[in-house]
Amino acid sequence: MTITKTEEISKIEVVQNCIIQVATDVVIRENDVEISRTKKRHSIIPCGYSRQQDSTPDEWVWEDTDISGEATEVQAVANAVWTDTVKANYKTFVENQEV
Repeated sequence: MTITKTEEISKIEVVQNCIIQVATDVVIRENDVEISRTKKRHSIIPCGYSRQQDSTPDEWVWEDTDISGEATEVQAVANAVWTDTVKANYKTFVENQEV
């Protein structure tokens, strides 16, 4: 009896402000027969900000999102759509949000 678990990307979408949404199916198979399928989703933003360890409390730094852990298909989409202009527009969008 062989049980395998795989993750299959079912959809990659680019939505408002070039946020990427990824839909993934987690598939469990026993002897190559599917016995379970679970759907999950996650979103990836073009860039984000964080407080640096040695900085003052009010000092935040923008960084590009690390996509190295994403599937190659997702990386290809991100690299195609996340231009410098898109990242600048996303930063402006976030900075103009009211808290």
